[in-house]
Amino acid sequence: MHVTFSDGSIADFFASELMLGGVSNWLEVICNNHRTKCHLNPTNAVQTFSPREESLRDVYVTEKIETKQGWSQPAPDEAWQHGYPQEFQDFMESIAQGRSPLASGDLARDTIVTLYAAYLSAERAGAEVAIPG
Repeated sequence: MHVTFSDGSIADFFASELMLGGVSNWLEVICNNHRTKCHLNPTNAVQTFSPREESLRDVYVTEKIETKQGWSQPAPDEAWQHGYPQEFQDFMESIAQGRSPLASGDLARDTIVTLYAAYLSAERAGAEVAIPG
C-alpha cells in the first residue's frame, strides 16, 4: 500500500500473514533525516540451527513455521513481543483511570478506512483513492 499524507510525506506498507518461510512482519521507515528497521515477527533475538527436523520435534519454536530444520528464529516470549500483555495493561488502566486507551477507536477507524482504500485502489488497477479528512 502506498500512502501519501496531507503534508506530502509518503509511506509504503507491505504486510503478509502467511508466506513461504512463515510469518514476516516488519516495518521500515525511510525519511530524509533517518532510517529505521523494525522486525516485529520474527525477531532475531534468538536464532537456532537444527540439521534434522526431529531434533526439535516436541519444541515450540514460533507460530506458523513450516519446518524446524535449518535456521529458525524461536520466540523467547512471543506474547510479550507481540504486545498482548501491554494491550491488556493499557485497557485495564484506561478503565481504572477513566481515560481513553492509547490505541483508541479513532485509530481503529482510521486504520480500517486506510486499508479499505488500499483494497479499492487494487480493484481499480492502482488508481489513487482519496480518504476524506
